[in-house]
Amino acid sequence: MRKGFSSEIRSTVTSEGTIEISIVRCDKLKPAEDEVLIKVEACPINPSDLGLLISFAADLDTLSVSGSGNATVAKMKIHEGLMKQMKPRLGKSMKVGNEGGGVVEDAGEKFKHLIGKTVGLAGGAMYSQYRCVKASSCLVMNDDTTTTEAASSFVNPLTALGFIETMKFENHSGLINTAAASALGQMLVKICKADSIPLVNIVRKSEHVDLLKSLGAEHICNSSDSEFLNNLVDAIVETGATLGFDATGGGNEGKLVGQMLSAMEIAANKTATEYSRYGSDTYKQVYIYGGLDQSPTVLNRSFGMQWGLGGWLLTPWIGKFGIDTFQKMRERVADEIKTTFATAYTSVISFEEMLQPEIIKKYAKQATGEKYLVNPHKD
Repeated sequence: MRKGFSSEIRSTVTSEGTIEISIVRCDKLKPAEDEVLIKVEACPINPSDLGLLISFAADLDTLSVSGSGNATVAKMKIHEGLMKQMKPRLGKSMKVGNEGGGVVEDAGEKFKHLIGKTVGLAGGAMYSQYRCVKASSCLVMNDDTTTTEAASSFVNPLTALGFIETMKFENHSGLINTAAASALGQMLVKICKADSIPLVNIVRKSEHVDLLKSLGAEHICNSSDSEFLNNLVDAIVETGATLGFDATGGGNEGKLVGQMLSAMEIAANKTATEYSRYGSDTYKQVYIYGGLDQSPTVLNRSFGMQWGLGGWLLTPWIGKFGIDTFQKMRERVADEIKTTFATAYTSVISFEEMLQPEIIKKYAKQATGEKYLVNPHKD
């Protein structure tokens, strides 16, 4: 059965080589027995949303907008050399938005008790006024939690906790994290401080150093400093960190990942008792989990043979952690959503505002301290 209507954001790549972002009116669904209908009130714009929303192939200098209200359409050209990789998306009107918060408005027979509850959800297609989803996919928040607080209860909090669980899973004892002044990075600082986990934070601005110090971070290395590598080695010696997470994919002209591995190798050799032409016997691992820097990843292999570099995504790792661990992660997020996992926003915008060129350019910068929240019901 269908009842009423809902508006949602769509992104389409056209055969003319443009990306069009529009507002589409669709049916408001009636929940099945095991589903809930959520009135979505708040959705963050995360870096992970941008790859689908505007794509990293878009030329933002060509942005234009037409129409108003629900007829608003934003258009931008795709860089000619990148059009080929957009081919699987041609002509497809794609729903956008990884996570959000809202209130359960209706529910199937098994979940009537959830009506009126505030929930967080990472169900995809969250830039929508209403979402009908499996009840089991929702994180039911504590009664004093607002939908704004619940909006960012999945991507960053569970990723930060996922780093900790990966560390345990692979038998490491300390972490390195880049772009550490980000919302996710700040959460990781708080978690590691509370759980007494050694953490090395890599930032690129002096004001980021001050920010993390105010949160209680002990080891902060500024990649813009001339002594960055020496400082990084010293921090790794103190912490024993052998696992790194990189949000850039490039950084420092593409060299940051290699610098992390090299610094871990130098730190390991400082305590080595025997020489080996294959390098230290300490295993070093770096995972790339983001693409804030689109430059190539450059490896100058000066870190022996005991190392690994790979990609990291939350969902596959949740399968490795197991359902019990994942449930404990979710419960911690719900309990600490106002403290450890609190997220601040630059501005709350409507669907129409979300499609304005000047605002698109602002959230596309992915700048630290500038996070936008979308309210699908704002006029």
